[in-house]
Amino acid sequence: MEDLSNTILEGLDESQRLAATTLHGPVRIIAGAGAGKTRTVTRRIAYGCATGQFDPVRVLAVTFSVKAAAQMRSRLDALGVAHGVRAATFHSEALRQLRASWGIISDSPFPHVVSDVGAIMQQVVNRFDDHDRFGDGDIRDIVAEINWAKVSLVTPEDYQRVCSAYHRVPPAGLSPGRFADIYVAYEQEKSARGEMDFNDILLMDCHVLTDFPEAAGPIRSAVGHLTVDEYQDVSALQHLLMTLWLDGNRDICVVGDPAQTIYSFAGANSYYLLRFDEEFAPLCANVELGRDYRSTPQVVAIANTVLSHSPMRADYLRLSAVRDDGVRVERRVYDNDDEEARAVASRIVKLIRQGADISDCAVLTRVNSQHAKVCRALRAEGLRYRLRRDAGLGAVGGVLEDTNESRREALEALGLRAAGAVSVSTIHASKGLEFKHVFLIGCSEGLIPFGSPGPGNVLEEERRLLYVGVTRAEDTLHISYARAQDETRSFRRSPSRFL
Repeated sequence: MEDLSNTILEGLDESQRLAATTLHGPVRIIAGAGAGKTRTVTRRIAYGCATGQFDPVRVLAVTFSVKAAAQMRSRLDALGVAHGVRAATFHSEALRQLRASWGIISDSPFPHVVSDVGAIMQQVVNRFDDHDRFGDGDIRDIVAEINWAKVSLVTPEDYQRVCSAYHRVPPAGLSPGRFADIYVAYEQEKSARGEMDFNDILLMDCHVLTDFPEAAGPIRSAVGHLTVDEYQDVSALQHLLMTLWLDGNRDICVVGDPAQTIYSFAGANSYYLLRFDEEFAPLCANVELGRDYRSTPQVVAIANTVLSHSPMRADYLRLSAVRDDGVRVERRVYDNDDEEARAVASRIVKLIRQGADISDCAVLTRVNSQHAKVCRALRAEGLRYRLRRDAGLGAVGGVLEDTNESRREALEALGLRAAGAVSVSTIHASKGLEFKHVFLIGCSEGLIPFGSPGPGNVLEEERRLLYVGVTRAEDTLHISYARAQDETRSFRRSPSRFL
């Protein structure tokens, strides 16, 4: 077993090895883009199991996407010593715990998970006198605001006070009071249907752990060693659930990167990662992984430049490149969006003719609306494409791809891809992915940062978003923007202040 445990640690650098061999007590790993965080975390779990310090069936690793959880399970299986370890999303693990304990806490049928929240919300708003003014976009915005409220632990009763204290503006032109009424009506409608939404899964699990000791005991006993991936993206609700799982247990390892917090609008908060050393003091290890094994030195230099003028730069790691020297980062300016899209498509054709795999190419955008012209240009060149929107809809060359996101991501995590295609994606939807050749388009004021906000949290989030986009690139990075949307527009764009 000693030989096996040593094998598990092979190939780790000094910082990765420190993280992987510190098995007990609170451990924080700040892992920059491309620094091998998944490799480090899975080796840590495998090493703990191989040395007998972890009981595999009491190990829980949680992350934020089905794909990331599947990848973690695949890597653990390959190491061969962690059979029984649970790698799951927050929601899937909480749902499993709820199902297992439901008979203890209730005689009623187990609630169904809502399949179409928008349809329920439409029925709810139809009961209000002014329902005719709500369009599909308003419904989506109302649902998003309720999701934000739940993950931020803001109840309907507290909503007006929170809006007043933090100058939060409700969506769809609603007053805080009217939004709170809709929030209440939505909760009542779900209860009447015997349904729950995704965030209810976490809230109900918190309720079980807080108020039902008989059910809480088995849940906690199964979480002897907890690992939380992407810790910069935890919400107040997820943080609460995590602390309830632990209930004083200090065998926790968190890994994240404050420079990759790009979901604040949905309740994510890097506060918990940055203050972990205070909340769980004293730490047994506080490790920084700043060596980028993914990208060329030229790409890493751009990534560091994006963060270098941030007022929060002290919280961000400065990456150092491990790879050999690569090609320079291309920067291009075009007259209009159509010209930019055609040039990108032409450049991808050239890469493919030079031997590149079409699946290694990605075009990243700030918003979904930029996709249409890019996809049209790719079709004109005869190139297949895969669309990754913020909402998760996928299409390949005009033919619908498998839109079951969970199944598709699980297959991709196992290396089973659809036919080769260029990825056309928002930066948000590209999080966690990497490509040999990345084209970042629309790098102008108004797009990156979107709306050209003034100094503050919104601007900082936009800076981090560009950083995430840049660090998706492995071998080549192409940065561009167009001076105008089209030939009829007199307004002229300027390059992004971040570059």
